Amino acid sequence: MAHELTSPVRAPEDLHRARATGDRPGWWREAVIYQVYVRSFADSDGDGVGDLRGARERLPHLARLGADAVWLTPFYASPQADGGYDVADYRAVDPLFGDLADADDLVRTAHELGLRVIVDIVPNHTSDRHPWFREALAGSRRDRYHFRPGKGPDGSLPPNDWESVFGGPAWTRVADGAWYLHLFAPEQPDLNWENEEVRAEFESVMRFWLDLGVDGFRVDVAHGMVKAPGMPDIGHGEQARLIGTQKLPFFDQDGVHEIHRAWRRLLDTYGGERIGVAEAWAPSAERLALYVRPDELHQAFNFQFLNCPWDAAAMRRVIDDSLRATTSVGAPTTWVLSNHDVVRHTTRYGEGATGLRRARAAALLMLALPGSAYVYQGEELGLPEVTELPDEARQDPAFLRGEGQDGLRDGCRVPIPWTVDGPSYGFGPAGSWLPQPPSWRELSVQAQTGDPDSTLELYRGALALRREHPALGAGDTVEWLPAPDGVLAFRRRAKGAGSGPWQGDLVCTLNLGDRPVALRAPGGRVLLASTPAPAPEPGGQARDVTSLEGKVPPPARESAAGAVHGDEGRTVLLAAESCVWWAS
Repeated sequence: MAHELTSPVRAPEDLHRARATGDRPGWWREAVIYQVYVRSFADSDGDGVGDLRGARERLPHLARLGADAVWLTPFYASPQADGGYDVADYRAVDPLFGDLADADDLVRTAHELGLRVIVDIVPNHTSDRHPWFREALAGSRRDRYHFRPGKGPDGSLPPNDWESVFGGPAWTRVADGAWYLHLFAPEQPDLNWENEEVRAEFESVMRFWLDLGVDGFRVDVAHGMVKAPGMPDIGHGEQARLIGTQKLPFFDQDGVHEIHRAWRRLLDTYGGERIGVAEAWAPSAERLALYVRPDELHQAFNFQFLNCPWDAAAMRRVIDDSLRATTSVGAPTTWVLSNHDVVRHTTRYGEGATGLRRARAAALLMLALPGSAYVYQGEELGLPEVTELPDEARQDPAFLRGEGQDGLRDGCRVPIPWTVDGPSYGFGPAGSWLPQPPSWRELSVQAQTGDPDSTLELYRGALALRREHPALGAGDTVEWLPAPDGVLAFRRRAKGAGSGPWQGDLVCTLNLGDRPVALRAPGGRVLLASTPAPAPEPGGQARDVTSLEGKVPPPARESAAGAVHGDEGRTVLLAAESCVWWAS
């Protein structure tokens, strides 16, 4: 495929016209980054699949939301055996998503809106349609991959007992009897990172996209490129359950850090603070922090936070462990609740109104913590997981290889709704590649915009306040405050004068229990609440102004009726499963 651009490559200094806060050193330390799963975001041509042109046309939504950057999932040339994470050409755009001119236009438009652009890079494996693997199947240059003879008298058994993340053996036999390694689908053969040609090729690929103007890379399977010497057996099955809980011979090997250090040196040769973000499943916060040492990548997804149950003690433990580990290496903590590989947290936290109530509260918790935060497309709409999809519509290889036992990733990838009408609720001019539930009409961007009760306006309000005040996002510590059982309360100390409606510290209170809890108002005024603001009765009697009754009530802004003004220290009732930001 041709790699020429239809417009000249612009100098990096012309590409990084960020907002007023975007030009500060270390923009990524407290950035809010919005994940776009390209095939499910916006379809411009009516084929039912999202594309780059559609994504570009919807970028103003991200700017209005208050995001600092956008992360795009793979749009490279691919047979789509695993949603584009099986790449056949790293320098080409798949025709399904557009072409290089569309990528160039998207980067330009994002920068004009003050949004930085992060793209996926997939270094652990290629597609089986990649020219290198085709050569390997033909019998030459197999050293770029992991080919091994089989076990047994006739070599008919896999070289070891490793299992694919998607189920079944991690080895596939080819016509001449050799086996090749694929930790994911058979269509995704693992690269051999001991091969210098592999390392040089990926540095070249990174330069190609950096020259086009992207602001960084989300490194897929950043923990997987190096395998233990000798590829030893693990000794038991169900190995996918061990990922992220212990060090495995195929994941989180120390040798990956040499690769990331080389990439950091490359990124630092470009202006505009280009960054690397690790998708790294590590067994502890301390192991994860190794990926973000000063000479390695800039961020690493905090999956311990994502996987944390709805429990106050567990939440506090994860927050403390995460901050302690990243602070020890001088890196920011990166918080995330959902992505394209997990059940949406609105459903993970509970069914119906319970799940949405908790999801809204968790969002305010996340956005009050120091560091960077990631928002997965649709979570700002309160979208739930789609659990009822026809088998014939599913495309997740985990579902296809697991004989219907998994397939959960399709449910979080259903195209998002933009409008209240149309064949795909504004996703595109026709239908969508995965069917959308009829109930999503009420959850669309159009339906929620301007509605003070909506999850969308809650996110917009939270991100606006986060921009206005330095106590949110910045720094690396929280000051825990005394709180009743089941409640988390912490103070964020201001490091300077805020530009918003208040100056001073901020206190975040989160009630994870299913009943209202009485507590002393820790601040003089409610700035934002995931449910109606708590207020005291005259004379100091606690009063609950929350009305849940099967629906999620409106968020409270600092000027909303019922907000507490000048009542610090008075007793209030904190609504069940709610989070409140207080000016202090």
